[in-house]
Amino acid sequence: MWPARLGTMTLSGVVGFQRTQLVKASLRSAGMATLLLLAYYLVPPEQRHHQALLLRLSVAMVVFVVVLANEVRAILKHDHPMLRAGVSMATVIPLFLVLWAWIYLTMSNSDPRFFSSPLNHTRALYFAVTVFSTVGFGDIVPEVDAARVVTMVQMISDLVVIAVVVRLIFGAASRGVAERQRPAE
Repeated sequence: MWPARLGTMTLSGVVGFQRTQLVKASLRSAGMATLLLLAYYLVPPEQRHHQALLLRLSVAMVVFVVVLANEVRAILKHDHPMLRAGVSMATVIPLFLVLWAWIYLTMSNSDPRFFSSPLNHTRALYFAVTVFSTVGFGDIVPEVDAARVVTMVQMISDLVVIAVVVRLIFGAASRGVAERQRPAE
């Protein structure tokens, strides 16, 4: 049997969480990742051949920044900022990967010559994940300069997400914890 409260965690002075809080945070995290994947697979990709690649990238990045800002705000307001930071990571990282997969999928649908083979939902997501993880098996490769440039932009964005976004989310959680530990004036 689990105790009613878990022991004290060592992250920035966070006191123990109740088991139900951990379960809820875990379920919310899994739920968000699942919803993002379902939306990605169920929403048909755009078939607009004339739509500019720069517009697709811009829309994806705006969506990502808006969601990230909302997640940071939610962390700062939450009663348990570290738990909320975990949920935020389970939202932001899958969103990031799904947005890149969507970009690759729409590129491939507009012109199958962009990549070494045409991409479907799964192949586009697979390519986005292999680029993010820096594995790059080489079974799917960008064949034209536009696709190579977009892939390079993802590579640079990956570094930003890993270095800046993760720090931003957990920095917000640390600030939230510190504010809750300050005595009321």
